[in-house]
Amino acid sequence: MKILGIETSCDETAAAVVEDGVSILSNPLASQVEIHARYGGIVPEVASRQHLLAIIPILEQAMAEAKVTWSDLSGIAVTIGPGLAGSLLVGVNVAKAIALAHTLPLIGVNHLEGHIYANWLIEPSPDSTTPLFPLVCLIVSGGHSDLVLMKGHGDYTLLGRTRDDAAGEAFDKAARILDLGYPGGPAIERAAESGTVSIQLPQAWLKGTNDFSFSGIKTALLRLVEAGKVSNQADAAASFQEAVVDVLVAKTVAAAREHRVKQVLLAGGVAANGRLRQKLIDGSPLPVLIPPLKLCTDNAAMIAACGYFRFQAGKIDGLDLDVLPGLKLG
Repeated sequence: MKILGIETSCDETAAAVVEDGVSILSNPLASQVEIHARYGGIVPEVASRQHLLAIIPILEQAMAEAKVTWSDLSGIAVTIGPGLAGSLLVGVNVAKAIALAHTLPLIGVNHLEGHIYANWLIEPSPDSTTPLFPLVCLIVSGGHSDLVLMKGHGDYTLLGRTRDDAAGEAFDKAARILDLGYPGGPAIERAAESGTVSIQLPQAWLKGTNDFSFSGIKTALLRLVEAGKVSNQADAAASFQEAVVDVLVAKTVAAAREHRVKQVLLAGGVAANGRLRQKLIDGSPLPVLIPPLKLCTDNAAMIAACGYFRFQAGKIDGLDLDVLPGLKLG
């Protein structure tokens, strides 16, 4: 069964064809990073216009690379939220047009749920494994830091979420404070490679909860910079990264122990951070699954994979499908 996935939730225009929820036949993407870098962040109106320009060429590329026609597809999966309203509308309206024109089932997908399903797309190898339920998944991205208990396909319980800045947002703001460039996550990680953890930064543990808070640490870094107490960008980046990663790993491991799960999954754009990946693997008493780097950031293959499992569960949407910019998971 082949599903076409469409992803336009933020600043990546992506389309993919995935077979049986696990095999990627194509997964092209048009990035807007260079366009938004000049502004130091994503400009929603600019993002929407770029999606309009890129969506048809990306769809044609996905179909050509997968060597499929519309009649080969079993359904169209599209991100409906969370994300930027204008960007989401581009993908959803194109998906609805395709579904209507070719009489194909339409499947709305939660972007966060899609990130989880990137873990089902790991390329087969002697060391690869399929996620086992129940599991705990840490979803970390620019706008979200969520801990989710997953007992089965489509069965989610939200254990904790960010109360203010998400991890990815905190990295972006820290990079701006340290004048390291945009996007902040990769910039912080690159700078941290040559630095040492030498600056004491506060960590909000929010004891008794699985929630996260990274606004305070970002403000603390800003105050140190303003006071002239940061003389080495690399050391500051390494200290900031370590403080954020410490909390993410500790809370994830604690939740996994509490709920006696079989595995820990990592997902989302910040899952590409090497220090987070390694520290979670080292600190978890359970097997840890992490998608390849190319599937951590926004892509359409994860949307198609999630769409496949939703389709199998009979979760089909109508042409009245609409975007939900504030959509939550669990």
